[in-house]
Amino acid sequence: MIQTNEQKIVDQAITSRRSMRAFLPQPVAQEDIAAILEVAARAPSGSNTQPWKVYVVTGATLERLSAAIAAAYLDPAQAATHKEEYDYYPREWVSPYVDRRRKVGWDLYALLGLTRDNKTGMQAQHARNYAFFDAPVGLIFTIDRIMEQGSWLDYGMFLQNVMVAARGRGLDTCAQAAFTQFHKVIAEVLQLPDSEQLVCGMALGYADHSKIENSLVTERAALGDFAKFME
Repeated sequence: MIQTNEQKIVDQAITSRRSMRAFLPQPVAQEDIAAILEVAARAPSGSNTQPWKVYVVTGATLERLSAAIAAAYLDPAQAATHKEEYDYYPREWVSPYVDRRRKVGWDLYALLGLTRDNKTGMQAQHARNYAFFDAPVGLIFTIDRIMEQGSWLDYGMFLQNVMVAARGRGLDTCAQAAFTQFHKVIAEVLQLPDSEQLVCGMALGYADHSKIENSLVTERAALGDFAKFME
């Protein structure tokens, strides 16, 4: 099948999306951020509930938030008091999921020259999550606590739209579940209402392609591994 130009553009935006872990300090225009979010909001949702809420943090607010989370994370006693509100990952890992998780982790650490015994280096790399990997824009996503599992499924489509719309504008992202452990810190700094629950964070900006970590390309399972055509 010959692709149309429109199909190529859409496919390129989707397939070029990767999790970038180093960003340039180059600012992102507010009108571009607004356009990305407006496009993303066309995501489908059950009964058009549109359960997403977004806090766009830049400048001094981003620095203050990053510093507060890093302080909590780097203090073992304090970090131990912070727990996620929901299980993002399975409580029991099995193949093939645990194998995929280990591979991407060790592939990243290998690029960075981090060995298994370098716990300090691994901690420092993980801490970069809380600086949004130096991106000039941090996005914090929340949902009303009254919403149920279906709305969380809808939310995933919205998040994907954000990342694809960013690629269409030459921008990159990194969706980050790492923020969920420190939802109390985030709520305090951003003065979030008690009625909202943290979903995740996301770095947004222009990727720094001179950084080795941004050369990581994760594998995807073959079509036959996850799709069954039935006639």
